[in-house]
Amino acid sequence: MIGGETVLTAGVLMRAVSFDDAEALARSYRRNRDHLAPWDPDRPEAFYTVEGQADRVRGQLEEMRVGRAAHWVLVEGGEIIGHAALSNIVLGPARSATLGYWTDAEQVGRGIATAATRHACEVADTRLGLHRVEAGTLLHNTASQHVLTKCGFEEYGIAPKSLYINGAWRDHRLFQRILNDRPAF
Repeated sequence: MIGGETVLTAGVLMRAVSFDDAEALARSYRRNRDHLAPWDPDRPEAFYTVEGQADRVRGQLEEMRVGRAAHWVLVEGGEIIGHAALSNIVLGPARSATLGYWTDAEQVGRGIATAATRHACEVADTRLGLHRVEAGTLLHNTASQHVLTKCGFEEYGIAPKSLYINGAWRDHRLFQRILNDRPAF
């Protein structure tokens, strides 16, 4: 469904998640725990373990198998330095998905999130036949908002108390990118 690996920037690959990624994902999430905490839901301790990531990857692979999601890892030098996903894929007349992504604290500002977002949108359009991709950011996450606008997303509203993030229900700024005007099929 989402193809092989893609070179995003010099030395950084984007490829579909595999079960073999559980250990590297656990390392990456532990390394980035403080960096991601302001933007992520509260995570149980098991999330940061190899077993926790193996369970999570199993779920992601099942979502991919049935066409509800596409999950990628961003890899440099054998280490996972980020993740991108199209989730909540809906076909029929909606033909849409929700985009999410993160990059390693040490990689911020290198254009990796922008390149991953562009690639995810290309896959959504050309391989999945989607019409629209949406994304939400916390109101103060200007870095992520900048990535989205650079990739052709437009803000379309605010979702009050949208997600439980970092200990509270948080408002989110909503963005969308219309990929094409083909009829739904």
